[in-house]
Amino acid sequence: MISLTDSQKIGMGLTGFGVFFLFFGMILFFDKALLAIGNILFVVGLAFVIGLERTFRFFFQKHKMKATSFFLGGIFVVLIGWPIIGVILEFYGFFLLFRGFFPVVVGFIRRIPVLGYLLNLPFISGYVDKMSESNNMV
Repeated sequence: MISLTDSQKIGMGLTGFGVFFLFFGMILFFDKALLAIGNILFVVGLAFVIGLERTFRFFFQKHKMKATSFFLGGIFVVLIGWPIIGVILEFYGFFLLFRGFFPVVVGFIRRIPVLGYLLNLPFISGYVDKMSESNNMV
């Protein structure tokens, strides 16, 4: 079992609530307030989990500036009141930022009984393998 500090536990909770609010905001037809709260909680929770300095180093690496600008720009666009455009920008930035983690996530999901079976279906397996191929290091 991985031991977490109290601030990391708080960060996990904040990140979880952030993902919940983002998901719930999209279900409720891109509600601006829920999406804004979800964005803020997600970013603050991430900072609590990995630390403030490591968060800045992750987001502001030279080769990730395009991804960071899309992600943070999407958050800003949601905050000023254009939720659909902002979420599209955020998803694109999120994909660019975290695409190095996708092979690890796919490998983990394939070990889960029901989800692993679904990912190994013939018509899904090829697509997932193609999406999880990554030459970029994190």
